[in-house]
Amino acid sequence: MASEARLPEKNQACAVCCETHEDVLLLCGHQVCKSCLQLTWRGSYQCTVCGGVSNEEDLLCGSGGKRQRDVPLQKRPQRATEGSEVLCARHGENAKYLCLEEKLFLCDVCQDLKEHENHKCCPIHEAALELKKELEILQEDLGGKLEILKDIKDAYVCASEHIVNQANYSEQRIKEEFAKLHQFLWDEEASRIATLKEEEEQKSQAMKDQIDQMSKEILSLSNTIRAIEEEMRAEDDVPLQHPEGIGSGGLVNVAKHVGNLGFRIWEKMKDMVQCTPVMLDPNTADSRLCISADLTSVKIRDEAVQLPDNPERYDMFACVLGSQGFASGTPSWVVEVEENTSWEVGVSSEASQRKGEAIWAGVWSVEFWDEEYYSRSPGQLEKTRLQVNEKLRRIKVRLDWDGGKMSFSDAVSGAHLLTLTHTFTEEVFPFFYNGCDIYPLSVLPGRHSLKVED
Repeated sequence: MASEARLPEKNQACAVCCETHEDVLLLCGHQVCKSCLQLTWRGSYQCTVCGGVSNEEDLLCGSGGKRQRDVPLQKRPQRATEGSEVLCARHGENAKYLCLEEKLFLCDVCQDLKEHENHKCCPIHEAALELKKELEILQEDLGGKLEILKDIKDAYVCASEHIVNQANYSEQRIKEEFAKLHQFLWDEEASRIATLKEEEEQKSQAMKDQIDQMSKEILSLSNTIRAIEEEMRAEDDVPLQHPEGIGSGGLVNVAKHVGNLGFRIWEKMKDMVQCTPVMLDPNTADSRLCISADLTSVKIRDEAVQLPDNPERYDMFACVLGSQGFASGTPSWVVEVEENTSWEVGVSSEASQRKGEAIWAGVWSVEFWDEEYYSRSPGQLEKTRLQVNEKLRRIKVRLDWDGGKMSFSDAVSGAHLLTLTHTFTEEVFPFFYNGCDIYPLSVLPGRHSLKVED
């Protein structure tokens, strides 16, 4: 019985961590240190050596055999003092071996017992060294995983902060754009009301002048009637001139001021609102690139910034994609390159790589580099040199997705540069590369009009 057992005068090795501390004697006779007992206590304790279960009243602590519940557990295990020994649980002798089958420390007597005859045993120091190696490998592996998790956490923190910055920036841009529209509407309202008031004053004054003239003529006619009454003997009637009525256009032109008012304001707004066929997607831009506030221009940043390494973002080349992909139709857009010394424009397939050096495998483009023009398309081992007579300042890109054509032309002269053919089967996105740290690439606004259908 555990209540009758006593721990040896010397502390013995814990059956769990194999180090020497002030141990607790279990009902089964094996020993465990207070730290290991505390970590695994669930109202009872199952021995890791033999599987025996000990309750709180079965535990003995210290050489005096005091009940465990009367002695507080140490929070951290103490390492064995120099010269301490591991004792056999059964005989209290110095243990020299570890039974790998039962995970039990054995002295010379225990090893010779028949019950351990076919068990694999090894010297304690060898088992300790082997366990230490396993723990070191495990520690190194866990350390590596810990660093990976820290890196992932840092990436999530960076992305979270970036999302907040994007939302704040977008909100500010929305407010600025609506402020412009509000100001335009306020100015337009004031202008139209002023025009209406001006017409009202002009036509009211004209009516007042007519009323005054009519009043004078009425007075004159009244005087004439009285004179006629006095001269009843007059043979001829006094000739009367009938005044003219309200002339044409004398009233306020309500239809001019109110008719189709919303549409005419909308039509006028097209002079202040631009429509660009391609918007750049900041979430795909390499961290060295800076996208303009209206998402139509890209240039090299003055200072590097840290951005989330999301899957859509380029990480090796200074590239960015358009925000909208195309899987049908014949979209076109014009890119202003001006004095840019290193650029490339075209389209990239949706499945094209964004990371590393393999991004060019899914790109159809025209490139300017080292004062020469080249074309690129999937399947080509090398770029193809283009013969261009004049320096290009604006490039028109036209995609015929259904017809399987990709054409490039000089937007200034209209000269055709190149047509690439391919049977498109997936969505493609406008593609831009800017390797010049001075001049930007800009997508120009397209022509737009309002059409009223019958």
